Amino acid sequence: MTLAKRVIPCLDVAGGRVVKGVNFKDLVDAGDPVELAKKYGAEGADELTFLDISASVEERATTLEIVRKTAEQVFIPLTVGGGIRSAENVNELLRAGADKVSINTAALARPQLINEISDRFGNQVLVLSVDARRADTKSGFEVTTHGGRESAGVDALAWIEEGISRGVGEILLNSMDADGTKAGFDLEMLRRVRDICSVPVIASGGAGRTSDFTEAVAAGADAVLAASVFHFGEIKISQVKKELAKAGFPIRP
Repeated sequence: MTLAKRVIPCLDVAGGRVVKGVNFKDLVDAGDPVELAKKYGAEGADELTFLDISASVEERATTLEIVRKTAEQVFIPLTVGGGIRSAENVNELLRAGADKVSINTAALARPQLINEISDRFGNQVLVLSVDARRADTKSGFEVTTHGGRESAGVDALAWIEEGISRGVGEILLNSMDADGTKAGFDLEMLRRVRDICSVPVIASGGAGRTSDFTEAVAAGADAVLAASVFHFGEIKISQVKKELAKAGFPIRP
């Protein structure tokens, strides 16, 4: 049975509000996370990703209260990321209503964290968020941390392979070069990751037209994630699903 391709709105939260910028800079307010979550649930989103983008930079845990309120409003899988440093943080988020967690900065600092979370909760709850950009590395792509602000000095493809071997259940591949540009997903990077990846891949960064989503799925994405085009009403989730169905990809109605 072929799994349905998923459409996932992403709520980047800072200071209790949803924000969006270009290449992670010049952030503008996009609304209340709980209200937006509710709206996307009603519009047919398959999942929701909630990233507390200032948690790692401010060295604090994800805001549990917002997660709790969001989880009360949505009845689709909710992935939460930002500021997760331990299996105990994951336990708190799952109890607050998250279905999955996304880790990035802390996993790079201490890769064993992946094993600890996967061993305790199963790999189905663990998403490895990879903020990648073009660089002079073996694969041509490197990993960045702290919301794309710093280079991790790690080859992106090598890191993805290590993450899978340690027990991540899904890869959230975010192109830092394409993020917020609306010029389309980085299809070359997506294909390269798909070639080495034995777990589902979520494509993120660069959606500007409905055709961009179809191209990303054709390049190997199992799910497509976007933020500003959904937040500001430029594209509706139903339009993306219609386009995917028209291209022959299985979707949830």
